[in-house]
Amino acid sequence: MAPERMADDDSGDQSGPLPPPRPLDAIDRDILRMLQTDGRASIRSVAEQVHVSRANAYARINRLIEDGVIRGFGARVNHERAGQGASAYITLKIVQNSWRTVREQLKELPGAAHMALVSGDFDVLLLVHTPDNRTLRELVLTRLQSIPEVLSTRTLLVFEETDLDPEG
Repeated sequence: MAPERMADDDSGDQSGPLPPPRPLDAIDRDILRMLQTDGRASIRSVAEQVHVSRANAYARINRLIEDGVIRGFGARVNHERAGQGASAYITLKIVQNSWRTVREQLKELPGAAHMALVSGDFDVLLLVHTPDNRTLRELVLTRLQSIPEVLSTRTLLVFEETDLDPEG
């Protein structure tokens, strides 16, 4: 992390097990709200808005990163304007105990944006963004359904997306 600007890394990957999280106080929560609104906020502006020194703000942000509270920093993208005009949530039923294998294969899919192991009528929820419906169809019918551990899929087209304001 640069002294005056946060890194734009949104990998979310952690090397090794995380330490148990330390309790968050009101200043930590204010810092999180600020960074959720503007992940590119400078240390100086964070410090000024939460009324702490720059050194204190820097140390708190580093602690939040080390504790795994902050997983990364990234841009909110308008997928349609970025050439990804077709978005869909895809539900998957998978072979029992195959999550780790399936997860690794889903990470390799072009346009995969988010995945979650869930409970209920299906096992995995996958969000994808593709240039068009033809590419989306190809991704589902060729790529997803060729994964041996995937038993079935259901595709839910996204008609409109709205980012929720972290301020509430």
